[in-house]
Amino acid sequence: MSGHGPGDGAAGTDAGKRLESQPNGMEVEFLGGAREIGRSAVLVDDSLLLDFGMLTDTPPQFPLETPDPDAVVVSHGHLDHVGTIPALLSGEARPPIHWTPPTHELALTLARDTLKLHGGSYNCPFTATDLKRVTQVSRTHGYRDPFEAAGYEVTFYNAGHIPGSAHVLVDDGETRLLYTGDFHTDDQRLVSGTTSRPDADVVICESTYSDVEHEERSVVEERFVESVETTLWEGGTVVVPAFAIGRTQEMMLICDAYDIPCYVDGMGKQVTEMLQQYPEFVRDPDAFRRAKSHARFVTGRNGQRKRITDQHAAIITTSGMLSGGPAMTYVPEIRANPTNKITMTGYQVEGTPGRDLLETGRAEIDGRVMPVSAQVEQYDFSAHADRDGLLAFLESYENTPVLVNHGDRCDRFASTLRKDGFEATAPQLGSVHNV
Repeated sequence: MSGHGPGDGAAGTDAGKRLESQPNGMEVEFLGGAREIGRSAVLVDDSLLLDFGMLTDTPPQFPLETPDPDAVVVSHGHLDHVGTIPALLSGEARPPIHWTPPTHELALTLARDTLKLHGGSYNCPFTATDLKRVTQVSRTHGYRDPFEAAGYEVTFYNAGHIPGSAHVLVDDGETRLLYTGDFHTDDQRLVSGTTSRPDADVVICESTYSDVEHEERSVVEERFVESVETTLWEGGTVVVPAFAIGRTQEMMLICDAYDIPCYVDGMGKQVTEMLQQYPEFVRDPDAFRRAKSHARFVTGRNGQRKRITDQHAAIITTSGMLSGGPAMTYVPEIRANPTNKITMTGYQVEGTPGRDLLETGRAEIDGRVMPVSAQVEQYDFSAHADRDGLLAFLESYENTPVLVNHGDRCDRFASTLRKDGFEATAPQLGSVHNV
């Protein structure tokens, strides 16, 4: 559904008043995602909210406060950017929520999963009723198609992170604020790297991998394929823990390209089905369709998972950090045989079973600490720009103030940028900046 909500016209009047009272541009408040990864939330002029995520921890962490914005704009469909969105609708307010079509669908999928996991606990900040309201206020937009939100002109640009991910350009008529969201400058099989560099007066830039240099993607891919093919040839099985959104589909595309037999399990199945409805948001719709045909989707019925572990195939499954999902069935089944492999495809947060497995060869699976004799390997299939990618992107904004967020070393990266001649700062959590 595209268009504007009933409250948008009034918000435009408010925006006019704001411009008169704030000649120095916009006021930006960091309610989450400053000097941390998770719970991204940026409030512009107390009126326009950019993202509203959650940090998966025990217990989960949410933005510092739940504001009452005139409109919400969401960069992409990962939990740390959309995870708390339904909570904005728990009171009387019904702000329109603007996003790309895949981001809307992914937000709903993640919210349903959160309700399943935390719905009965005090940790869940929203209810099933709040979730139903999300669709009522949803407004979807394509890339480079300007729309009005809370009196601002907003434009999405392809961010090259996952399908539907966007840089968000916010223009109040005087100041153009670019919120990068998460982005990648290199191509992945699933999505092309971002080439968008819209003019901006200030940039809020993510910095997840600001101190890392990714290995060339083709090299990582070849190493992964060789490892998997060797194991299958030797009669083993490979469990491929993968995030449901983006990574599962990337691994499916790789398996199809190299004719590796594969099964897909977990939330990644329904995400794959959904993305097939939006071919314009993937890099190669034909390759995506072939990869989906090549993979066998697991139903999980009648002991199917245990049988699959003897099939000498790659099993792409959630959770990506072994903290739940069908991986809880597969890892115990294959762990005792050293011919088998577990190939981690994403970053493993400290304290997760995936990280423990990499570091100690043991992991707590379903409440039991298990030694794992199967080989364990890690591959960097990151969907974020690394240090070189971030610097290459920011080359277009050398004379533009940069606010560094979404990283655990934001301050250090801001310092690096200052040495390179940028006007760069790393906002503190809860801080307010006039830009």
